[in-house]
Amino acid sequence: MTRPHQTRSARAVFEPAQAGALKLANRIVMAPLTRNRAAEDLSPGPFAAEYYAQRASAGLIIAEATQVSAQAQGYANTPGCYTDAQVQGWKKVTEAVHEKGGTIVVQLWHTGRVSHTSFQKDGQAPVGPSAIRARTKTFVAGEGFVDVSTPRALDLREIPGIIEDFGNACSRAIEAGFDGVELHGAHGYLLDAFLRDGTNHRTDAYGGPIENRARLLLEVARACADAIGAERLGVRLSPVSTAGDSHDSHPQALFNHVVEGLNPLGLAYLHVVEGETGGDRDSMAFDYEALSARFDGAWMVNNGYDRQMAIDAVVSGRADLVSFGRPFIANPDLVERLSQNAPLNKLMGQETFYGGGAHGYTDYPTLNPDHVATRSDVTASV
Repeated sequence: MTRPHQTRSARAVFEPAQAGALKLANRIVMAPLTRNRAAEDLSPGPFAAEYYAQRASAGLIIAEATQVSAQAQGYANTPGCYTDAQVQGWKKVTEAVHEKGGTIVVQLWHTGRVSHTSFQKDGQAPVGPSAIRARTKTFVAGEGFVDVSTPRALDLREIPGIIEDFGNACSRAIEAGFDGVELHGAHGYLLDAFLRDGTNHRTDAYGGPIENRARLLLEVARACADAIGAERLGVRLSPVSTAGDSHDSHPQALFNHVVEGLNPLGLAYLHVVEGETGGDRDSMAFDYEALSARFDGAWMVNNGYDRQMAIDAVVSGRADLVSFGRPFIANPDLVERLSQNAPLNKLMGQETFYGGGAHGYTDYPTLNPDHVATRSDVTASV
């Protein structure tokens, strides 16, 4: 199979696009960025609406990874989307973004084995496909960075409840005003951990051959598509990333099968991390062209893209959308800066990345200090 490439104009990355039901003012996407600033009840923090509204000129905002249930939490102060308070908190965010003309979806996750007993009810073990501890850390208030806990393997009878949690959180996300949902199927979290033979040693219907290991992700995607419509649903994958102690012996065959299984659903987009998350783009041989050829929806790429790389990817048709992570932290008006080829702000200290208040969150300067660009402003300027 070959994904049809189309030559686009040199300005195509700054021009409107469509991803399923999502109408985008440009092809530049704000990637989901965990900032650990949720309130005590895990609703978005007091500065979240301002933070996201400042970045509404992105063609699409993918809000930070958000729990589908209490069990799904793996880090301190990450938000949820399963209680009334959380939904009300997110409504303030989506309304603020929509007032600026923006489009916003939320990334939903279950962290699975990348968690700690302190986040689980009654100090129970977190859950995973198998009882294999991830060689990674999380942050626990009062303790700092600690090793994640050894998980217990999910009982087969519990899996329908996990699927239901994802479907319910999708419905609640639409109730909160989001334009859609992205499923976090990457970086060693629950859905990704089930996919990989390095973390899934099950011998039942959800383990063993690729078809079984892919079952949970595909069943969750179907349930979410049924809940909100596939045209409002995206999925993020990281085929070769080792984030979250993730690894598989045959990633090409695995992810070819996964994409072939997702394609018939009619998803809005697939969001693919190329290479090692936040690192080497060529960390392992992998044919992303073969992967994209198996998908008919919008193809979003991520990991270390700069202005010229994004332009080249979109112009060639190799990608439909390009997501940027840390550049959006430091540059609320990133689209305008890229459009004008203007200098980018430098990131403030790493201590501002995770947790805290407005500093390093809502106080980055824009090109015009008296005005934050909206989608319509940027579209007009190009």
